[in-house]
Amino acid sequence: MKIWRWILVGLVCTAFVLRIGAVELGRRQPTERISGSAGDVLEDDPVGRLKVFVYELPSKYNKKILQKDSRCLTHMFAAEIFMHRFLLSSPVRTLNPEEADWFYTPVYTTCDLTPNGLPLPFKSPRMMRSAIQLISSNWPYWNRTEGADHFFVVPHDFGACFHYQEAKAIERGILPLLQRATLVQTFGQRNHVCLKEGSITVPPYAPPQKMQTHLIPEKTPRSIFVYFRGLFYDVGNDPEGGYYARGARAAVWENFKDNPLFDISTEHPTTYYEDMQRAVFCLCPLGWAPWSPRLVEAVIFGCIPVIIADDIVLPFADAIPWEEIGVFVDEKDVPNLDTILTSIPPEVILRKQRLLANPSMKQAMLFPQPAQPGDAFHQVLNGLARKLPHDRSIYLKPGEKILNWTAGPVGDLKPW
Repeated sequence: MKIWRWILVGLVCTAFVLRIGAVELGRRQPTERISGSAGDVLEDDPVGRLKVFVYELPSKYNKKILQKDSRCLTHMFAAEIFMHRFLLSSPVRTLNPEEADWFYTPVYTTCDLTPNGLPLPFKSPRMMRSAIQLISSNWPYWNRTEGADHFFVVPHDFGACFHYQEAKAIERGILPLLQRATLVQTFGQRNHVCLKEGSITVPPYAPPQKMQTHLIPEKTPRSIFVYFRGLFYDVGNDPEGGYYARGARAAVWENFKDNPLFDISTEHPTTYYEDMQRAVFCLCPLGWAPWSPRLVEAVIFGCIPVIIADDIVLPFADAIPWEEIGVFVDEKDVPNLDTILTSIPPEVILRKQRLLANPSMKQAMLFPQPAQPGDAFHQVLNGLARKLPHDRSIYLKPGEKILNWTAGPVGDLKPW
């Protein structure tokens, strides 16, 4: 009886693909410009709208760390390194701090890696505190606002909470010395202690050149309905199960591991990028944090992202119409994922693909070397420019202090 059930499901899948094929679903879709203000924002040029002063720190805060481990250039947290490099040669950079709108402190807090290449966040708070102590002692600009006109790139799992497990990140909270600064971070979740108001949520780093080399011919049909590669359980860090990904990934596996509509596995094949270009939908579920590089990869390869992460705040949400290009599924509704996706009309799928084919959409998700107009670097600057002019209230009165330099866990207060 079970085999006949899956034969029926297979026939439904074939009929669905043929129905879409009847309206010419494939990789070669015409592009569609994003309508309204979002499209205008995406194409903004930040040059001439702001000036940024880059602090020159001792190399132990950035370059020497990178020299010890070049893997930091390729992992998904590398935006902090490339943002620094970009700003050094950007036309928005000013060498005169008196005319600066924003101040940037280049600290590579994610470049302390395990043998497996995962960043250890435990030294990050002390490193960041040390850098802030340095700039507040050597320059007068931090002390004028206690960081309210400064921005920091903090691409950890939970941003400036500096921990990869949510419960511990929440317990820690955002580093107290960063409470007034603008944080540029990959983590974004509404009503969460690790996302402060005014933060700029950015995409994680995905290697542009590597993805470019894996592009397949435009006319290749999308013969995979749903695609995912990654962990469903994290036995090492969550042996009892249920905590990792809030159980959403486990639900995907348990409900759809035998479903022919779903091409899902823990194996990461050499054809991973090519497979995404053959898929209609790419699952982007939360893991330890709500974000992952799959979101970037899906957009680049024109695979409709299926976002499974309740209350997620997505990158550059004022410029990218995520509701129009993606599909949002509540974590509790994962068992109904097959019904949800097969119920989407072909014309809706086609429009999402046309929007995803827009080059400006793809460009905004990347940190290319060298930088290109409209890329993620420029979207960050656009976000900073839209916060100008600063309100006069950010400037402190003589002798006024707001931040508590002794707040936070005892371990964070030790010298770095």
